[in-house]
Formats: sequence, structure tokens, C-alpha cells
Amino acid sequence: MNTIQLKELEQYVDREVQVNGWLHGKRGNNKIQFLQVRNSGKIIQVVAEKELIGEEIFTMAKSLSQETSIIVCGKLVKSEKSDLGYEILLQSFTVTGESKDYPITPKEHGVDFLHDHRHLWLRSKKQLAILGVRNELSFQIRKYFYEKGYLLLDTPILTGSIGESAGNLFATEYFEEGTAYLAQTGQLYLEAGIFAHNQVYCFGPTFRAEKSKTRRHLTEFWMCEAETAYLGNDGNLELQEDFVRKIGINTIHNSGVHLKTLERDTRKVLYYLEKPFAKIEYKEAIELLTSNGFSTEWGEDINAEKEDFLTKHFDGFVFIKNYPESIKAFYMKQNREDTRTVLCADLIAPEGVGEIIGGSEREENYEILISKLKKEGLPIDSYQWYLDLRKYGSVPHSGFGLGMERFIAYVCGIPHVRECIPFPRLMERLHP
Repeated sequence: MNTIQLKELEQYVDREVQVNGWLHGKRGNNKIQFLQVRNSGKIIQVVAEKELIGEEIFTMAKSLSQETSIIVCGKLVKSEKSDLGYEILLQSFTVTGESKDYPITPKEHGVDFLHDHRHLWLRSKKQLAILGVRNELSFQIRKYFYEKGYLLLDTPILTGSIGESAGNLFATEYFEEGTAYLAQTGQLYLEAGIFAHNQVYCFGPTFRAEKSKTRRHLTEFWMCEAETAYLGNDGNLELQEDFVRKIGINTIHNSGVHLKTLERDTRKVLYYLEKPFAKIEYKEAIELLTSNGFSTEWGEDINAEKEDFLTKHFDGFVFIKNYPESIKAFYMKQNREDTRTVLCADLIAPEGVGEIIGGSEREENYEILISKLKKEGLPIDSYQWYLDLRKYGSVPHSGFGLGMERFIAYVCGIPHVRECIPFPRLMERLHP
């Protein structure tokens, strides 16, 4: 008898199989029981008929409690009613581990209760689907950059250099070296990588000590960042659009069962991904918002409500280009056509998801970077290695960062990013 995973069913049709899993749930009557057995993140129906398996085995099956771990033996057959397309006709089973009084029952539970039991909530049908999509998206991101010839450059989590605002850093004492910070970005290190490999990317956790409780924010989240030598801001936008379109479409095409579980209308998602992304200058965005009754001025950031309006106005994804220098990071290149602004763009996703990418052309001039660091009050010594990149063969270059959880929220139609990561870290939550 073959011990199988539920991700490899087709080759075992009409054969006796063994599945090692957990009882996700059950229903039935005194003649037949339908056991929902979970294995490898999927759920299959196991049909237990009293007439076929006998009184003793049937009674044991009927008494099984939720999340009991079991080894099921039976015949795998096709089933048009199953999402997987198959079910198992039970012959026998054994209990591996009992489960008594499992706390997450099929009834409704509050958000705080579910997050307190996140280690168990991961087993729920909705969470299985979300993390299935996350797994697929992670693969598509790596596949995209591999096929484009980008090198994966693993950047440090502990750093002495600040990539964004100093007020949003988690700090810790680092032996005799003074203060170290949990990385907000791998970008500065990626910039070093392009001088060796031209095209590089990193993909891992980043940290923001931002005191925000919105549905878009986490204190620890995953970001994919790419950096490219000899690439200007316009080329950077073209790369971002191609990247988002391809990883999004491929993830959707390969996540049909998961998105069906989440009741996501993929036609709508694909419509936005397939059409050209709108591009608008920051100053034009401010004018458009003002003319539509929003109270806003040049020099202010564009908040969630205004971003949502812009995506509805343009019916899809929107690049907002060339923000004021005063509200952007020190490393962004000055816009010669309007020296008050920098060559950058934020990509805004529709349906209230908001910014999913921030990117820019980087300042490659040594003296200008020195003046910007001084203006920001950042320690020159900590950035000497970064400044060296402008001394030894500096070139124009650009990069961007994609927030993983926000993009998952868009693909899945999930309102809060805390459901898009296995163990969310929020201002008020560090456990489990």
C-alpha cells in the first residue's frame, strides 16, 4: 500500500492508499460518515460506510474528535463533488494522537481569540488557502528573477546603517560596536551588489518600528527588493509593471483551489493585472484630488483614502511619480525637471490595498549624497562603505521593493495584512 501526499493523487486512482493526516472535521449519520482529512495543506473526503467497514470501525470513526491525528487506509477514487477531484473509500484507520477539546471549533470566534491561538488557527481552511497562495507567490517571485538573470543576494538583518527614517527602527546593543538595528530594507547592500553582478535582488523579513495600527501595517513583514545597474527611473517602472503582472497572473493561474476556497473573483483581479498601469505625476495627483474635493496640499503625503480614490479614478493600478524630496529617503535622485522632487514612484494597488511597491532611481553622485546625509542628520561614518560605491565606478541605477503581505492581500481579497503572514507581529502582539 502506498503512503501518499494529497498533492500527488492522480497517479494512484483506483488503488489502495495510505494517508497520514489530521481530522479536519466530519459529518454524517448512523450509516455513513464523511471524514475531512487534512494532509500537506489540503483536505480530502474519506467516506466511511458502516455496511462496508463493519460496526466496530464505523463506531470508532464516528467518535473521532476534531484534529485527532490518524492514518487512513482505503481506495482512492475520482469524485466530481470534491475540490481535489478525488475521495477515499475507507477500509481501516489507526489513531496516532488524540485531540480533546480542540479550542477552535467550527463556530465563530473573535479576532483576538484567533490570534491568541494562531498556532492552531493555521490549520483552518481559510488559512490553508492563504498560505497556499503565499507559497505560490514566493515561488513565482524567485522564478521571475531567476529567468531574468538576477542574482539572489542575501542581505543582513542586523545593520549599522539606516535605510529609511531613523524613528522607525528597532535598536539593540551589539557587543562593543554600539547600536545595531533590525533592517528596514536590504537596498543599500543590494546597491553594493550591482557593481559585481549588475542585477540583484533580496527576499526576506524587514522591520518597521512604526506605531501604526492600520490594516495595512505590520512591524515585521517580508519584502522583495531588486536593484539594477544602468537603469533609469522610467525603465524601473517598466520592470515593476512587468514583474507585478507576471507574478500576479501566474500565482492566480496556479492557485485555483485556494482562491475558490477564499471565494475570490479572479476575473476582477486579472482584469486589473492585465490592463496597462496608469502613471501620474505627484503634482498632477494633488491637482486631481483637490479638484475632487479632497483637502490636500503640495508637499503632503498621499494617504490611504486618497490612494483609493486614485485607483478608482483610473480603474486599476496607478504609479504616482516624483514625490517631493522632503518626504522621501535621502538616497533618491533629484529630478532635474523639478528640483523640489525626486525620481521615484509608488505603485498603488486597487480595492483599497494601497501602496505595494516603492521605488526610485538612486543618487549616484558622491558629493550630493554627502550633503543629503548631513541634511538628514545621519552619521557620515556609518555610511562610508555606501559612499565608496560612488567613488569607485559609480553608475546610474534604480531599484524597488514589493511588500509581500500587501500583494497577497490583493490577490486573495483579504482586508487585513495580518492574515497574510503565518505569525503576524503587530504593536500589541508578540505571541505566539
